[in-house]
Amino acid sequence: MSTTWLLRFGAACGVVLGLSTAVPGLVEAFTGETAATSFVIGVGAAFGAPALTALYLRQRVESGHFGAIAYAVNVIGLGLFAGVAFALNLVLFYVDEAVADEVLAGPTRFAVLGSALVFVAGTILFSVSMVRARVLPTVPAAGYGAAFTLLALLAPLPDSPLTSAVHVLAGGSLIWLCVAVRAATGGQAAGRGGAQPERTGADVRTR
Repeated sequence: MSTTWLLRFGAACGVVLGLSTAVPGLVEAFTGETAATSFVIGVGAAFGAPALTALYLRQRVESGHFGAIAYAVNVIGLGLFAGVAFALNLVLFYVDEAVADEVLAGPTRFAVLGSALVFVAGTILFSVSMVRARVLPTVPAAGYGAAFTLLALLAPLPDSPLTSAVHVLAGGSLIWLCVAVRAATGGQAAGRGGAQPERTGADVRTR
């Protein structure tokens, strides 16, 4: 399995995640939360880890040790928060509101809050690493940190035009970043497609 394949696969997953975040958010601005939008958001969270891995691989050299630590915290937080998103949108959505409130008032609340805190910390760190590395576009890199942080903080609140706008911003930022990754891998593939001079052992050692 090549790094190029991982980059392309992760970029594709990121576009899916971005769409599954932005489109339901836009729809819910007019319809409110529905079973269909909740299903899309809950399932879409599964595509987060490959997308994040592709973003990290694209800048792993330039981001250095800080980028590696930021990726580690973010991927763990993303895994935790994906579980929370799945439970909220595909489990608690279908039970009585009183039952859901009772569940979230117990020990589950601390698990949800802890997951959100790790997710927010990782998101901010990884956003900063992308901005510092200057490999991916700065605007969506900063938007990634701001929007996904707000997404976690606003999750307990009722749906509103603000939450819908944050969903659209988060999804759009992620899609922009992943399209940039995909474009870069396409350029690399095109470069390798041409005739390349044979490299000798001496050439490799001097690079």
